[in-house]
Amino acid sequence: MMKMKELLLFLSCVLCVSADGQHEDINIIGCSASDGEDMSGLDGEELAYADFTKQTYIYPQPPFIDPIRYGEGVYENALAGQQNCKQNLQTCNTAMKGFPLEHDAPSGVMIYTRDEVEFGVLNTLICHVTGFYPAPVNISWTKNGQKVTEESKINVPYPNKDWTFTQISRLDFTPQLGDVYSCAVEHVTLTKPVTKIYDVEVHSDPGVGPSVFCGVGLTVGLFGVAAGTFFLIKGNECS
Repeated sequence: MMKMKELLLFLSCVLCVSADGQHEDINIIGCSASDGEDMSGLDGEELAYADFTKQTYIYPQPPFIDPIRYGEGVYENALAGQQNCKQNLQTCNTAMKGFPLEHDAPSGVMIYTRDEVEFGVLNTLICHVTGFYPAPVNISWTKNGQKVTEESKINVPYPNKDWTFTQISRLDFTPQLGDVYSCAVEHVTLTKPVTKIYDVEVHSDPGVGPSVFCGVGLTVGLFGVAAGTFFLIKGNECS
């Protein structure tokens, strides 16, 4: 029996074939009673998502790839998708009322650098959280014990093949010997945050570069050959 708590996801998954092999394109429209998600990805990478707080479409690709942009009206289309999603969610709430909620605690929390570490050169710390349900997690950052969360960025939750989620937060930083950074992860399943430490002095060896960043930092296991649009419900409760 699938697990759900006031969450509805519409997934469009298309398998494309080109001269250099197969590529998988995915679009996710998700909503809850208080939040929403509209995200597009390609080959397991997040390409763009709607920020309904900032009222714009965000393109979070790292600087070492060619930028991808969608046409005009993409944010307005995302808003329309949210209206449809919430209407279907109300129907689901009625149909599945009383189903007990299940939770999955994060199965993995990692902290690493995007590029090889060079003292005095701007870099990015990545806090990678995976295997949790329901979404989202809350990720906070410190530098030498002082909060710097407001300087960080976080992506929208990305579904894994087991219908748990992955979420990534990024913090730009300039490595200086002796600095200590931390990312703390909070989730409804945790009685206390899971904290990972990055010590510049200890971790002064090469970090995780772009190739691993693409392969691991944005890992997603949603692979299928389904074409068109369908919806999947994760949970034992819609109320």
